[in-house]
Amino acid sequence: MRWLAVLLVPLVAACATKMGKDGSTETTVDVKYLAKTEVDRIADTVRSDIVDGLLLIADKLYKRNPREWKKGGAVSRDAAVERLKKRQTGSFPELGGMREGPAAALAFSESYDGDRVLALMFGLLTMTDAAFEHKNEFYILDGLDERKLYNCARNMEIAVWKLSGDRNPAGQLYLLSNELDPANPNISFEREFGREIALHDLMAKIVADRNGRGFSRATQSVASTIFLPVSFIK
Repeated sequence: MRWLAVLLVPLVAACATKMGKDGSTETTVDVKYLAKTEVDRIADTVRSDIVDGLLLIADKLYKRNPREWKKGGAVSRDAAVERLKKRQTGSFPELGGMREGPAAALAFSESYDGDRVLALMFGLLTMTDAAFEHKNEFYILDGLDERKLYNCARNMEIAVWKLSGDRNPAGQLYLLSNELDPANPNISFEREFGREIALHDLMAKIVADRNGRGFSRATQSVASTIFLPVSFIK
């Protein structure tokens, strides 16, 4: 993964060397990178990887559930994913202003008749935004809370459980994901979610170490199907 490289070359990004016409070399330093610790650089890369992975899951869910992106009025599956990528305020009136857990829960609500992929993935993406304090880049004075990252990981486990178990009154899954047909198995959703969960847990452990706090991964009971808070942790 890209974040491993960050551990090995923490200072390379700060420096650039150019050769002049006379053969001399000059090294310049980008001050921005001097304000970053190794943990900040890891956070930049892990956050980017997680968001990319969640958008990949959204695309895969739309492929399995094409009726959903059509509900939202998107002209194509790609347009529906791009809408999620931008996550502009006010762009999702069908969610009634909901974000994070409440938005994700709509995907498994009998009363909700909107785009269920949008609801679930917007919820998970905004949880991740909140866990990373709504920042794209991190610097020395920026703080992260390992509890937010931890809860975000557990929420993704809950999402996986609900995707495979929650059904409508007719007994049909609200959203199709993994294909368990022995003749044509496909558990790529579970693998990709597992990757995003592991990245959140990795970042939670790193942040806890930097903050000088102990961290242990408690077992999340599958009986708990309520998405955990992220933004409201203080």
